[in-house]
Amino acid sequence: MWKAKGKNYQNIDAFLKVYGSLAPKQYTYALIRKITSGFSDKLGEGGYAVVYKGKLCNGRLVAVKLLKQSKGSGEDFINEVASISRTNHVNIVALLGFCFEGNKRALIYEFMSNGSLEKFAYHGAREHTLPLETLFNIGVGIATGLDYLHRGCNARILHFDIKPHNILLDEEFRPKISDFGLARLCSQQENTISTMDIARGTIGYIAPEVFCRNFGGVSHKSDVYSYGMMILDIVCGRKNIISDEIQQSSNMYFPQWIYKRLQHGEEVGILNDHEKALERKMILVSLWCIRTYPSNRPSMTQVIEMLQSGVELLQMPPEPYISSPPTLANNSSETISLVE
Repeated sequence: MWKAKGKNYQNIDAFLKVYGSLAPKQYTYALIRKITSGFSDKLGEGGYAVVYKGKLCNGRLVAVKLLKQSKGSGEDFINEVASISRTNHVNIVALLGFCFEGNKRALIYEFMSNGSLEKFAYHGAREHTLPLETLFNIGVGIATGLDYLHRGCNARILHFDIKPHNILLDEEFRPKISDFGLARLCSQQENTISTMDIARGTIGYIAPEVFCRNFGGVSHKSDVYSYGMMILDIVCGRKNIISDEIQQSSNMYFPQWIYKRLQHGEEVGILNDHEKALERKMILVSLWCIRTYPSNRPSMTQVIEMLQSGVELLQMPPEPYISSPPTLANNSSETISLVE
């Protein structure tokens, strides 16, 4: 036990020495309790963490992510802190500090007043509705943040868990990518990851090559796939439109259903001409992003160019025919690791 504890703190010390003044502030657990007023204001809860609203001594509002359980020597936790500490971008959530004290681990982020994109993503469960143009701008912002992670940092950061739940919105609905717990760092020269021994991601958003290497190598294109599935969700509202029509055809999965509607010029909602163009553009880009083989998907740089181009310039991609296991669509918020 003492050896394990010693290794934990060696990891922290090594991290702080490497990052020096660039490392986020380290907080004690007692101070975390004070910041959150005894964990009295819960913002949300997932499988591995609970998020509380807090306030720093300078009055700044923060979101404190308290991990429910700690595993191993804390390397995954330090990996998350190290990954996000490397970032500085308007579409990446800012990490202000962390707590690593015994088995108590927490992350302190900037507070995002509109919460996660998840509550706006699915029509059937929406607390609020957002105009299609706002959703489009959110999609562009997420693409810009991912492009920064993939080629704007000294080390390429692969997120591996892009989904509505991990996109936070500020008071003006500007998106910020959060939750780097599954992220991997690699050099800009690496085209694929060869050392990843488990599949990681969230059911319904995992790229085919992540759970089956026969489709290709795992790379930044795996994030592109997750992005494409997420944009299909927010523009089409998957949980709302999987209705009698699609249930009667059990062999047709969500992107195929969308593809068929697009082929026949059918809009998902009641839209004006401008909204029709935005919807078609987002769907076309998404369908390109979820191509089965990574080599056939665009990079995030190309995704941004496609989103900024005229919809008449975008070609129709081939029909999608494979995704993550089809039974996963009903549990799209569950994060998993699959041992190969």
